Amino acid sequence: MLPLQDTVASRFPPFVVWCLIGACVLGFLHQTSLPPRELEAFLYRHALVPARFSGALPAASPGGWSAFLTNMFLHGGWLHLILNMWTLWIFGPAVEDRLGAVRFLAFYLVCGIAAGLAHVLANPASTVPALGASGAIAGVIGCYARLFPAARLVMVVPILFIPFFFEVRAIGFALIWFLMQIVPGLLTLGQEGDSGGTAWWAHIGGFLAGWLLAPFVRRARRVYRPYYRDEGMYGFLPDGRRSGGGGPWG
Repeated sequence: MLPLQDTVASRFPPFVVWCLIGACVLGFLHQTSLPPRELEAFLYRHALVPARFSGALPAASPGGWSAFLTNMFLHGGWLHLILNMWTLWIFGPAVEDRLGAVRFLAFYLVCGIAAGLAHVLANPASTVPALGASGAIAGVIGCYARLFPAARLVMVVPILFIPFFFEVRAIGFALIWFLMQIVPGLLTLGQEGDSGGTAWWAHIGGFLAGWLLAPFVRRARRVYRPYYRDEGMYGFLPDGRRSGGGGPWG
């Protein structure tokens, strides 16, 4: 289930979203330029290794607290990078528009750090480097769903190589997405040994951070001109709702 388009109008260009996507692409290109041994050492130093912070690894092991930030700009492969950047491209501009550039950047990094902390707490003995922007992007999804619950998302699901398109409200998408993270996340709790693959608890932690922070980080309406009804798109109000409903928007 992949989102293709949203209906929330944005007034300002998403410069921070563009910069984050560029930084992630450059980080991944740097990874691909390294020979295997150097890449392994690079990831062990700059990706997030939970055991380093739980005491399971020696204090002298390479890497430090900066990994909570640097791991957000590294990815495990082209598909990992493309899916994350596409999701950020869909949900990021509307959130950046309502928060402002500087506040959005701080919000994004805080959600990424919260995602990293959740991953470490859920997998304290793991020595597998965790990397990727998905935890921070999960925070963006949580914030988007909190700010624009009735916005519509155009989704695509491939069925036997045939794309099936449908429309879903943002809150519905967020709930389905969150359940798809928390069910496998709960199943991984208590498992012994290193576990690779998806960092479910990073997604959960990032999403919850974004959802909880949303009402506090949005710019005050007095410093942000309200949208007018004709500034929506494709028959939708600026907050993504279908036109015809009453109440404030923006």
